[in-house]
Order: sequence, then structure tokens, then C-alpha cells
Amino acid sequence: MSWLVTGGAGYIGAHVVRALAAAGLSPVVIDDLSSGHAGFVPAGVPFVHGTILNRGLVESTLREHDVDGVIHVAGFKYAGVSVQRPLHTYAQNVEGTRIVLEAMAAAGVTNIVFSSSAAVYGTPDVPLVTEDLPKRPASPYGESKLIGEWLIADQARATTDSDAPLRHTSLRYFNVVGSADPSVYDTSPHNLFPIVFEKLIAGETPRINGDDYDTPDGTNVRDYVHVGDIAAAHVVAAQRLAAGEPVEAAYNLGSQNGLSVKEIMDAMARVTGVSFTAEIGPRRPGDPDRIVATGELAARDLDWQMRYTVDEMVRTGWEARRAAPA
Repeated sequence: MSWLVTGGAGYIGAHVVRALAAAGLSPVVIDDLSSGHAGFVPAGVPFVHGTILNRGLVESTLREHDVDGVIHVAGFKYAGVSVQRPLHTYAQNVEGTRIVLEAMAAAGVTNIVFSSSAAVYGTPDVPLVTEDLPKRPASPYGESKLIGEWLIADQARATTDSDAPLRHTSLRYFNVVGSADPSVYDTSPHNLFPIVFEKLIAGETPRINGDDYDTPDGTNVRDYVHVGDIAAAHVVAAQRLAAGEPVEAAYNLGSQNGLSVKEIMDAMARVTGVSFTAEIGPRRPGDPDRIVATGELAARDLDWQMRYTVDEMVRTGWEARRAAPA
């Protein structure tokens, strides 16, 4: 059984590829390397260098490798930057998803796991985010992910009575951290863990944006989930789709409890051995006090678990970053 991973040379996608291979499923990767790295693709895994905006390339890849399903991870993932680049964001995330679905229909591929985002919820004012919470995305990125979910659901409805009905699920996740393979690490310039790691490597002091929020220690509380757990959930979702087992339209891959930015900083100092006291900067506009999601549905259906402590999240991410080529 073969599965195409779009964006499979990226931080999350490369972990999904490894998890698929470990489960005995044959991964195939397509990636334009705009943010991914060819070196993240394991030896022996077929790698197609190209964009998902090329419908012919996607379709030929699906046919050539006799693909059974798609795990659609590729996309432009920077919420803040999407405000300045909405057209680019929509082209990559909305048009890209439409083209993937079109190529799947032409090639007769009927299973898709969509990597969505907690950004579809915007800034909810409830203590625990559930899947049925109203969707109020606050950025073009969040909007594009929600539209991607709509596209997939619409295509599934349109093919319900056909010979090849589309089966699908969307996985909404939050702050993905750590590493499950020392050769793969987060290279995003916008995520907290790599920002802190680069500061520490450069001998600089990390900063916390605001310490006067309505939380126990005054800093934002967020879901931080390990990339190995995220990858494992994608594989179980793929297996359930391929087996014809029931799945929900969407699942939150949430931690249930969350961690504060100060707790992350304390773990960073503790695990890396680099002693520091984070600088306190001003709040960022629009940052809510707390966004944490339940993972109950995913635990029920996708064997979703938080298998890593905060120290293990930091340790695995730090070790992978330190092992990276200079």
C-alpha cells in the first residue's frame, strides 16, 4: 500500500514519511523544497521534486506509484506572514488543495488525510477547544485551511453516490515541537522552539512577549504537541481510511492541559544546560491568554496520546538542532 505525502520533505511531513514506513506503508514524497529539505527524505523513499500546483505532475505521481491515498501536508504555514501575502497563501493552500483533489479524482485515488490547523478557530474565548466550536479564523492562513476542509468535504459529498467516493479526515493541530529523528528538525523562523534554540546557539537571550496575562504565571498558555505523536496520528488516520473504518470529519490533536511560555523557557534552560532568564517584552496584539484543545475524539479513534514530557520535547528538538550541519 502506497501513500503520497505532499510536503514530505518538510519538518512535519518528513516525520509522517518515517511513521508510514515504520508501519509498513510505502511513502512517496512530492515537495517543491520551498521550505522543506531534500535531505529530510529518507534514502529509498521515492521523491518527486515539484509543486502541487502542477496538476499533471501530481496526477502522474499518483498513477506511477499506484498510490492508495494522500496525506496532504504541503502548504504555506506562516500565519503572521499570510497577512502580508494573502494571495500567495491562497494559491498554495486553497488552489493547491483543489489541484490535489482534482488529480486524485482523475487517478481514482479516494483517501485523503488533510493536515489542517488550530488556526481555523481564531482566538476562541473558551478554556478548552472542541471540534464543534465555531470557526473564526483570524488570518488568511487560518481561512485557507478552513477552505481546504470545505473543499474536501464538498468533494466527498459530490462523490458519495459514485463508484469512487472520497473518504477523508482533517487533523487540526497546534504548536508542533521536538523531533522523533535526529536528522529532522524544525527550521521555521516563526516557531517558538527554533527561535529559542537559535538565540541560545548565538549566545543571545530569548524573549517572552508579555507576562501579565490571566494565567497562573502571567504568560500565554498554548498546546505544545510532539511531532512524533502528530505523525503517528496521521498514520492511524490513513490506516482507518484505507480499511473503510469510520472517521470523524475533523480531529483536534490537542494536549488537554497546555503549557505556558514560561514553562517552556524553564524547560529550555533546564534541558540545554544554558542558564538564562528570559527578557520580558510587550504583548503582541491579539494574543489570547490561553488556547488549549481537547484530544478526546482523536484518542478514541486515532490512538492519540501525549507520549512526551515537556523536557523530552525540548531535549529531542535541541539534539536534532545541534546535530544539524553547520
